[in-house]
Amino acid sequence: MNIRIGHGYDVHRFSAEVSAESNCYIVLGGTKIPHDRRLLAHSDGDVVIHALCDAILGGMGTGDIGSHFPDTDERYRNIDSGDLLSKVVEMARQNGLELINADITVVAQAPKLSPYRDAMREKLSNLISVDKTCINIKATTSEGLGFAGRQEGIATYAVILLGGRCE
Repeated sequence: MNIRIGHGYDVHRFSAEVSAESNCYIVLGGTKIPHDRRLLAHSDGDVVIHALCDAILGGMGTGDIGSHFPDTDERYRNIDSGDLLSKVVEMARQNGLELINADITVVAQAPKLSPYRDAMREKLSNLISVDKTCINIKATTSEGLGFAGRQEGIATYAVILLGGRCE
């Protein structure tokens, strides 16, 4: 059995302006979450999926999300990060690897993520085609410390295990 561990990290900052619009949201784990500011990014800014992609790519030993989907390429402007995750999972499968499990930690002072955790797990498990028990999502604050504590942005860490048959 070929077993590989991958670790990913991503961060995006919030826009400076606060929106009074009721339809303002951020996307985390493929799930729209109401918030008064947007995350700034070339894509949809989904730090959960970006960290997960980096972890899978790292487990395969094939670089990072920026080397496969550079923010200098207009094809990826405003792209749904779920599309990127699907491509990364397909790359893993072509290399004979499947996701065994993922453990994801989101660091954000706001918004509160517990009401959305199950929706994120469901969305990610569907994108990867694994049982949702294989995806764990935790959310924590930084107790008011650092950029996340000052609500300047959101960070995410992802650790994954890939497995496959050795040839």
